[in-house]
Amino acid sequence: MTGRVLVARLDNIGDVLLAGPAVRAVAAHADHVVLLAGPRGRAGAELLPGVDEIVEWCAPWIDPEPPALTEASVDALVKQIRDLRLDAAFVLTSFHQSPLPLALVLRLAGVPWIGAISDDYPGSLLDLRHRVDDALPEAERALSLAHAAGFPLPEGDDGALAVRHPLPDTRALTGPDPFVVVHPAASVPARQPTEERTAGIVAALVDAGHRVIVTGAPAERDLTARVTAEAAALLRTYFDDVAGRYYGRPAAEAELDEAMAADPSDAFSPPHGAFLMARRGDEPVGCVGLAPLSEGVLELGRMFVLPAVRGRGLGTRLLNAAEEIARGRGAPAIRLNTRHDLVEAQALYRAHGYAEIGAYTDAPYAEVFFEKRLR
Repeated sequence: MTGRVLVARLDNIGDVLLAGPAVRAVAAHADHVVLLAGPRGRAGAELLPGVDEIVEWCAPWIDPEPPALTEASVDALVKQIRDLRLDAAFVLTSFHQSPLPLALVLRLAGVPWIGAISDDYPGSLLDLRHRVDDALPEAERALSLAHAAGFPLPEGDDGALAVRHPLPDTRALTGPDPFVVVHPAASVPARQPTEERTAGIVAALVDAGHRVIVTGAPAERDLTARVTAEAAALLRTYFDDVAGRYYGRPAAEAELDEAMAADPSDAFSPPHGAFLMARRGDEPVGCVGLAPLSEGVLELGRMFVLPAVRGRGLGTRLLNAAEEIARGRGAPAIRLNTRHDLVEAQALYRAHGYAEIGAYTDAPYAEVFFEKRLR
């Protein structure tokens, strides 16, 4: 079978990426592959090799926040599919989903051949009714449907998950390679690990020597913060250190709470900011952050190394890592401010090319100001 083939996967981005091997199998034998994806999965569709065209539609029987099913919305999809002049279509689903609602729409659009995995009796809605074990992993489940229709993977393709290359340059957000990404959230609660388990995964990866980046949508900011609680603890130690030096005595807990509330660290959070931690073994021992200023300039802050490991070059390594991220984002300069009494920090900045400048902020405790031009 050749010609114009549609592959439908109407779920989230992860589900769409898992469809990749099946899409490649179809693409190896088709002249043109259209991927029908939902709005939550479109970004994944854009990364899949073998996809020539993407159609986006939000399925009311799939989306977790389903829109109303209206005659107008179905008619619009039928027309769009009919205009594609398809020769065949595959409807990919998870084990708990039925392909038959979409198969009905595809039949109304005149698609002559439709294949899907279905436990339900499809009548004339499917030309290929494929049956599989519910325990089959999702990528293998979808690939088995392509194979059953006579679309094997091409020679040399091992069926692994893959995305298009070259990938976008993410160093402005992530810093240099290598790193491991952990995404703790899921759209279906049953698929989401507990916060404690995710925190353990992050800790184990770090203990194994990996640099870990925890990602989340804006609504998941609190979740990502909880599974990276070490960063919050290290920031509190930073405030304890600088406040203690300011007061000339250990800061009280209430004073720390007040200082952290008056000078929040939100600006150092991705995507516009950055926060890096250094570790010795499994112990966080230092940090540095970048926050956006105006005209692309970044502000360096939260520069801190635990007293027990000072004098070993860790401050220099943190500074160099922050500068690499700033260059990756195209920042023209880095600015920072510090206090008169933090003479060690001032010496570090001067030794690395930071020049003293006039005041650029009236923030509390900002007494000495530095800038380093990056380009």
